[in-house]
Amino acid sequence: MQPADCQHSPAPAPPRLLLASGSRYRAELLRRLGLSFTQQVPEIDETPAAAESPEALALRLAVQKAAAVAGRFPGAWVLGSDQVADCEGRRLGKPGDHRRAVEQLSWLSGRDARFTTAVCLIAGDGQPRTALDVTIARLRRLGDDEIDRYLRQDRPYDCAGSFKVEALGITLFDAVESQDPTALIGLPLIAVRRLLAEAGWLLP
Repeated sequence: MQPADCQHSPAPAPPRLLLASGSRYRAELLRRLGLSFTQQVPEIDETPAAAESPEALALRLAVQKAAAVAGRFPGAWVLGSDQVADCEGRRLGKPGDHRRAVEQLSWLSGRDARFTTAVCLIAGDGQPRTALDVTIARLRRLGDDEIDRYLRQDRPYDCAGSFKVEALGITLFDAVESQDPTALIGLPLIAVRRLLAEAGWLLP
């Protein structure tokens, strides 16, 4: 039997990683990094402030989402993210149904949609670290029948812009300009990996 002062202490448990989102799309993306995490839905008011820019809104909400969950789980590492979509100054929300999706894609036809995606990591030290990605989705001219056929196949009614770029929605574009292809889906993994590494998380 080893003396008490020679006994090995158990290895410290790794910090818990929480995704401050109920989105299945963000969860699917985060799993690509091989990380173990759980989801917690933040309860915050997402109403934009008067004259708030897409960049300011996305960053503010990403920080507030992470902070709301971090406040409930002291010591955890919390990842929050938010995306604001707009086109020519008009906000693009989630259509919710087929009719609204038809209206949204018909209006976006031939235009550039701008997706501003912010991410915030609150590490165990409580310090928020943030990053921002801007993606431009250039939609080609779309016919009415083409829009209807696409929507009935992909059913992107819970997606801002009324398309799923990771599925058949990629056929709607002339070009996508971005530094991170995962940002358009809702979580910029290049930035997430960088923020985790900077905060000291040991990645696979």
